[in-house]
Amino acid sequence: MESNKDYIKNISETAERRFFSSEVRKVKRDDSDPEKETHVIEGYAAKFNSETVIGYYYKFREKIKKGAFDDVLNDDVRCLFNHNPNYILARCVEGKGTLTLSVDSVGLKYSYETPDRQYARDLQNAIETGDVTQSSFAFDIEEETWTEVDGEIPVREIIKFKRLYDVAPVTYPAYADTEVAKRSHDAFFENKNKKPENEETRSENNKELNALEAQLIINSNLL
Repeated sequence: MESNKDYIKNISETAERRFFSSEVRKVKRDDSDPEKETHVIEGYAAKFNSETVIGYYYKFREKIKKGAFDDVLNDDVRCLFNHNPNYILARCVEGKGTLTLSVDSVGLKYSYETPDRQYARDLQNAIETGDVTQSSFAFDIEEETWTEVDGEIPVREIIKFKRLYDVAPVTYPAYADTEVAKRSHDAFFENKNKKPENEETRSENNKELNALEAQLIINSNLL
């Protein structure tokens, strides 16, 4: 298991965050019996195939494909209010713990029972009153595709996630810095447009062959 130092380094340097306007709510296990009400909070941290425009100065459209979360559901994942590590709500490691993660046809769903911490109870109240209604998650990407069409902003499809750091109820659905995504975009197209070494070698050989053919033509004209 990685150290806290490595975790903080990775999430600060490589992680991206996304925010979704999906409902966060307190739920009951048995709606027919108020006495059985439990303080369970649930929401969707991500939705599949829901195209979203990301960024301000550097913009792109993004979609998450079904199956993208399959390899990260057993990661060491925290549930944090506003992504703040000082406000931890729940945690799961290898699918076990106080945080429940699941995937359905809609997307990545999370739930937890409100812990006995003042900030968690305050958050529950904010969710009940509708003051906090949105969710977010932090991640690294394993596999992606980029598509560019003239006159349109690029489209990124996330095929597979490499790491899921946290899910979070959030106050503001503002997008974090997209510099990590921009680096990914630039690297993808730089690699795509880079000629293989053997192709460059063939190109050089063709130049030499053309020069030889030209010299032969010149020599034949001199005869």
